[in-house]
Amino acid sequence: MKKTFSILAVLIFAVVFTNDATAQEFDPLDPSPLDIARYPYAWRNSDKIVRVTYSRPQLKGRSLAKLAPAGKKWRVGANEATEVTFYRDVTFGGKSVKAGTYTMYAIPGEKEWTVALSSQLNVWGAYFHKDENDVVRVKGTVKKADKTYEEFTMAFGDDMTMYMAWGDTMVSVPIK
Repeated sequence: MKKTFSILAVLIFAVVFTNDATAQEFDPLDPSPLDIARYPYAWRNSDKIVRVTYSRPQLKGRSLAKLAPAGKKWRVGANEATEVTFYRDVTFGGKSVKAGTYTMYAIPGEKEWTVALSSQLNVWGAYFHKDENDVVRVKGTVKKADKTYEEFTMAFGDDMTMYMAWGDTMVSVPIK
């Protein structure tokens, strides 16, 4: 009798004091996870010059030409538009850009990509991008990567050049 009462008391306590937070269902993990590229890279160095927040789509047997077709605007990653934050004024691909946060888009090409920074924030993908909001458009140099990148990847070189790699394609844009 005492054991039955104890079990019943625990069940009643659980029902009465359980809130929505304990029953919360979480969305599944994103298949294109969010990542950040930054310069300087060292996490202990808080004096950053640039930070790029982007999602990393994967090829999954698909071709880069299908996912980011030549001559068509691409969101540079997946999901929300890629955001670039400059913490000080820079030159991006040889053009002056004021400190601030921008979204980034690209128009892939065989020998060069057009890379655009836009003042239009909080947008999903490239679907709502408006050319009139572009702050600059520059040319990124295309070369064959030394290896194949299954996941879209961004990084900065020691000289602050921004690199984007996916499949066997690598695109670079100098930042000073």
